[in-house]
Amino acid sequence: MTSWRATLREALITGSVASIASALTLLIAGRVEPQRPAAPVNAISHWLWGDGALHKDKPTVRHTLTGYLIHHAASIFWALLHAQAWNRRHKAVRPLPAMATAAATAGVACFVDFQLTPHRLTPGYEYRLSRPALAGVYASFALGLAVGTLLAGRRR
Repeated sequence: MTSWRATLREALITGSVASIASALTLLIAGRVEPQRPAAPVNAISHWLWGDGALHKDKPTVRHTLTGYLIHHAASIFWALLHAQAWNRRHKAVRPLPAMATAAATAGVACFVDFQLTPHRLTPGYEYRLSRPALAGVYASFALGLAVGTLLAGRRR
């Protein structure tokens, strides 16, 4: 059984990689779709600043930094559940199981984000991006979880 300390360390690595990967996808999708790169990340800050944040286009500390910090914390939360749910020490250095478990985690995160979460705690970027772009964000999140899992597995 993996200790909570090891699980937390893995979640910090994995969640950080997944956060960066999906945030880059948010910025790219924001540049392509509403032609405002910061808009999807800003929308996340509606957790704190209310629905007005869903319509902020320009990068600001108040909205962009806050949005990214919320996104990063949520990514670590999902990575913690991912690491705890699948005790895969023996599989961590194998890419296929890492990708399969990461895809499952991203799928659960997507379902929870859009079906079970109250409006105030949804990601917010769904108001700024198309469904294909949202799929890309969650695919990037899954890829980041898998890469992070492999990195954390190699550190062991």
